[in-house]
Amino acid sequence: MNPGSITPTRRDMMTGTLGLAAATAAVAVSSARAEEPATEAGHRSAGEYVPSKDGTAIFYKDWGPKSAQPIVFHHGWPLSGDDWDAQMLFFLGKGFRVIAHDRRGHGRSAQVSDGHDMDHYAADVAAVVEHLDLSNTVHIGHSTGGGEAARYVARHGKGRVSKLVLVGAVPPIMVKTPANPGGLPIEVFDGLRAVLAADRSQFYIDFASGPFYGFNREGAKRSEATIQNWWRQGMTGAANAHYLGIKAFSETDFTDDLKSIDVPTLVLHGDDDQIVPIADSAILSAKLLKNATLKIYKGLPHGMATTHADLINKDLLDFITG
Repeated sequence: MNPGSITPTRRDMMTGTLGLAAATAAVAVSSARAEEPATEAGHRSAGEYVPSKDGTAIFYKDWGPKSAQPIVFHHGWPLSGDDWDAQMLFFLGKGFRVIAHDRRGHGRSAQVSDGHDMDHYAADVAAVVEHLDLSNTVHIGHSTGGGEAARYVARHGKGRVSKLVLVGAVPPIMVKTPANPGGLPIEVFDGLRAVLAADRSQFYIDFASGPFYGFNREGAKRSEATIQNWWRQGMTGAANAHYLGIKAFSETDFTDDLKSIDVPTLVLHGDDDQIVPIADSAILSAKLLKNATLKIYKGLPHGMATTHADLINKDLLDFITG
């Protein structure tokens, strides 16, 4: 994201309206089946809630056998655990147990007034992990979720985490400060807040249509379904959580978190990431981590886990099983 890419005028973004088709489906369920008790696997796959430390209801999905190694996915802003569908199905098919939660105020989790900061985000993850009693866990975080995952591993993950993956992640810190002269000016994030407050729905269409997936690049293969799914996830969440979340992902300093993490960590980033510029994120994070492997993808966008899922999934699998 460069200072000129996101402004209240939405320069460099795709504009226009998006017509969403509404569909209804009738589902017939036999009375005999309705009387059958749900199996453990079926019950878990439907999604459940766990109360966080402050009582906020956090939604999570938990698929696969309990005996399998768990992988916990941390989604980006302003999305939900659904953004990891391509990875969850892939790793479920490989025999892993896969878990994804919706951050507070996002997706299906409670739309609360407070706690929209990285400390609460990490504590909410801890509540899910402790509720499920997970161990030997791999945590994979994208964008804002990368910051959340790093803070969770640093502050709550001792004895439970085996590996960490940061994908297009926001650490060490995004905003420009005296200690981080290569960061983005605060005006960039003020611009995000301005367009979100003015017309969140249109902003989410523009963001997904343009820089997030690199659909604004010449020759890019634009996917309307991907854009609509991004919009759907965003609009399911709460406007206040998304507005306050901008401060959380842009101004939180993860330097000390990264320095304290000693588990093997894979840092993946596209060098055409217009949202989280690589020079002030992945390059620096890899230097701060004690046991990091950095992999840079030429020409790939911020949303590469969706646009290039086959490539990313293979590299994730190689790291997890290696």
